[in-house]
Amino acid sequence: MGALMMHMCLVAALGAPLCGAAPVSGSLEVLIRTPVRVQRGQTTTLPCWLNPPQSADGLEVSWYRGHYDVNVMHYREKKFENASQQASYVGRVSFGLKDAASVGLTAGDVSLKLEKATVEDAGDYTCYVSSEHGYDIASVRLIVTEMGTPPLLSPVWKEDNTVNMSCESEGWYPEPNLSWSDQKQVLQPKSLKYSKDSSGLQSVHSWLLVSSSTEVSCSVGISDEQPKEARVRLENSPQTESGCSAAGWVLFALLLTAMLVLLGVLYYRRREILKMFRVSEKKAKSNDDRAEENHTLLPKESDVIQSTIPSAASKCYVNVTLETKNRYLTIRGRKLRDAKGPFPDGQKVTCITAIKGACGFSSGQHYWEVSLGTTDPNVGLKKSWWVGVTSATDIPEKLDFSPTTSNGFWFLSSNPDKTDSFQFSTEPNVSLPVYSRPQTVGVFLNYDGGELSFYNVEDKRLIGSLTATFTGDIFPFFNPGKGDTAAMEILQREEPGQSIDMGNSVESAAQETES
Repeated sequence: MGALMMHMCLVAALGAPLCGAAPVSGSLEVLIRTPVRVQRGQTTTLPCWLNPPQSADGLEVSWYRGHYDVNVMHYREKKFENASQQASYVGRVSFGLKDAASVGLTAGDVSLKLEKATVEDAGDYTCYVSSEHGYDIASVRLIVTEMGTPPLLSPVWKEDNTVNMSCESEGWYPEPNLSWSDQKQVLQPKSLKYSKDSSGLQSVHSWLLVSSSTEVSCSVGISDEQPKEARVRLENSPQTESGCSAAGWVLFALLLTAMLVLLGVLYYRRREILKMFRVSEKKAKSNDDRAEENHTLLPKESDVIQSTIPSAASKCYVNVTLETKNRYLTIRGRKLRDAKGPFPDGQKVTCITAIKGACGFSSGQHYWEVSLGTTDPNVGLKKSWWVGVTSATDIPEKLDFSPTTSNGFWFLSSNPDKTDSFQFSTEPNVSLPVYSRPQTVGVFLNYDGGELSFYNVEDKRLIGSLTATFTGDIFPFFNPGKGDTAAMEILQREEPGQSIDMGNSVESAAQETES
């Protein structure tokens, strides 16, 4: 009967207001601080103590999550009773200190210390203290948070001069807020979807249509925390190959028509002049003039190519020499690939398999090309690679190191799990749509102009550009990735053009031959 009465009293007590229930006994009062915030995986303390201060060593102390039957921790007769403890809390809970000045249980501090917080731990916790004179309860709310990944923006250009811009981020708790904006106002998304993984973490994905020439930002965050933002400036829609071809034929037709009309006029005028003067030398001279005009009216093929790949590229081609060997790479001449594993970073592509050029650049313009496989179906094109530059004199081999533009790594990368886009090493990440996978990538470094550009050499098309303020030596940077059949090759030219800045430390073809 006594046990039944005790149970009924406990149920009634739990139905009382959570933040400061009135004590059943005037000699026993429980005080708390709420709410408590903790990041997932960290340790926290849920504060609960007696007023007035008194030893709780001989009292009964229980902590419950939600309803009283979810036993988190039970202490009675100076020992813990774990028989009915919830399995998920075993080994993770104990008495803690509400603040630095607390001396613990002997002064009435019955706070709960919780280690390795999980998202399932979030919720209301009840602190229950009982003595032979009475009991009291109070509730503490625990908020567990997890900051997710920086938003990833991916643009897809449409034919109607608009861009389908998507934003995604994962690894959040609780459910994050996502908002769009441009330089003037908040934008309303066309879609906003959430999903949850097996560990309870939230992912969010959203998209909207914007003008093809604007600046868009996507912000993701949770309350009371600094949100993470990604921002991208969009330019005019890149032309498709068929569009370029059509425009080229139209331009050619116009030029051809103009040339024929001009030649007709010139021929007529020449005939009239010959009738008047009958000078054979002028006829020869007129033929030469006409040939010269024909030459200027018809552009050379190289002039068309220069509209995409800078004309300076051919003048500043450099033969890049790789640095010392990397034990995680197989290097044969100018070809490199991942060595046989196992790798300390598993199958994830990190700086473990990266390598840089032996010589850096401190000014000027420089261009080099990298082969990423062949059209042979038995070999194919590489899907895993990094190509760019770095200011690092030594490439870190720490497994948790993330190379980005903020720490001196500017590169374009390809991920086999994201075959429809390339990624820049920016923070936050920016994806570029893939129109065709390059067999050869051209890298053009304009050191003084603060620009790094990447080109699809076969398509003669710009893939994308990064802007930066370069200081000190900047080295070519390569990573062949992992798992591809094809190798990465640093292409060489037999008679390379000299760099525009002659003071840079670049090995010539003659020096390479001597070495």
